[in-house]
Amino acid sequence: MPLAPFRRAAAPLLAAALLAACAPLDDLRRLADPARTPTNAAVEVAVKANHGSVIQDILAGGGPALAAAYDAGRVPAGDRAARTLQLQGNIALYNDNPGALALAISSFGA
Repeated sequence: MPLAPFRRAAAPLLAAALLAACAPLDDLRRLADPARTPTNAAVEVAVKANHGSVIQDILAGGGPALAAAYDAGRVPAGDRAARTLQLQGNIALYNDNPGALALAISSFGA
């Protein structure tokens, strides 16, 4: 009996377990909080509407498109420089995946 269907079924569970192990519990609660839904949606719009500019701003260490995404996500001003360095470290992922970038920025918010 082939194991491929079982592996496909287990993949989302494994991904959730890895995410839970890597992310602080408060960050996960914040992302799932219904009160943050409008904020998360605003970040997604800011990132997806200007994805190329946001990427360029990340590479440059800041800029108006990235600032707009941070503002939409209510990322504290004092945290932004460190968060930009984190985003630079994962730029290969974010280049092709604006949804992942929006999720990352949303997770940085207050």
